[in-house]
Amino acid sequence: MQFIDEVVIHVRAGDGGNGAATFRREPFVPRGGPSGGDGGDGGSVILLADEQLSTLLDLRYQQRYTAPSGERGRGRDQYGKAGEDTIVRVPVGTLVMDDASGEVLADLVTPGARFVGAQGGKGGRGNIHFATSTYQAPSEAEAGTAGESRALRLELKLLADVGLLGYPNVGKSTFIAAVSRARPKIANYPFTTLTPNLGVVGLSGGRSFVLADIPGLIEGAAEGAGLGHRFLRHVERCRVLIHLLEVTPSDVEGRSPLHDFDVINRELERYDPSLARRPQIVALSKADLTETQEAASDVRRELAARGIDLHVVSAVSGEGMKGLLEEVWKRLKAP
Repeated sequence: MQFIDEVVIHVRAGDGGNGAATFRREPFVPRGGPSGGDGGDGGSVILLADEQLSTLLDLRYQQRYTAPSGERGRGRDQYGKAGEDTIVRVPVGTLVMDDASGEVLADLVTPGARFVGAQGGKGGRGNIHFATSTYQAPSEAEAGTAGESRALRLELKLLADVGLLGYPNVGKSTFIAAVSRARPKIANYPFTTLTPNLGVVGLSGGRSFVLADIPGLIEGAAEGAGLGHRFLRHVERCRVLIHLLEVTPSDVEGRSPLHDFDVINRELERYDPSLARRPQIVALSKADLTETQEAASDVRRELAARGIDLHVVSAVSGEGMKGLLEEVWKRLKAP
């Protein structure tokens, strides 16, 4: 399934029906009074958070949603039927914004959460409401009000407890595949992962947390380099970040574990300063490789000078993985 995490939709609610201005015309009812009923309310367009959805793909192909209008009032005190609401199902974690102003209108972070994207118009009152003791034959009725109409920008932000960061090819996909049932594409070339992957990590004692593999982070990501900043939004809800580093292959110039660490954190700072302050657990991946084993002590020393502990792990052999995951759980439960 194609992963779509941003889309603009146009919503239009139904208009309220007009009230009726009629009078009773029945045999044996002399001086029949007003009998015009109210118009029905217009239907609203409602966004509903559905936990069965994981992408905004359906909304990419259907971008206009219109609710029916209310019926007009009728004689004999009959009210018009209200228009039915139109329900637009979106994934849990969808942020709703006004496309024109950029104002955040709703954040649908719980299953079943609802937001009225366009409010239906109110039905007009019929002339039965205007009769008084001194004005017994009113001929006026109210018109229904128009329903709202606007463009909404929807952004999906994954609901994950932990985000997995790092340069392309540092082993993020292998990591999430090793600790969960997620099965991302794994290959030895940059940007193998083109969409975020979610996996549930199970620990002993029935403990678990949701881990998200965030793709596309390289130098300049906050300005659109690589896969751009579009995936940085998926880090925003994560409470803890795992930052994977690797011993750079000898044929790659200008990179080192410490260099990569600084670059990624600068991108987080540029996108949202609060992300750079999010708790990070730093791990050197691919501990099963000889070059990683040889460089681990130097990397550990460099990070220790900054007050940062380093975990050395291998998703292939399992080395260090249990200790890392327990540290993640500890951080998640910290006040």
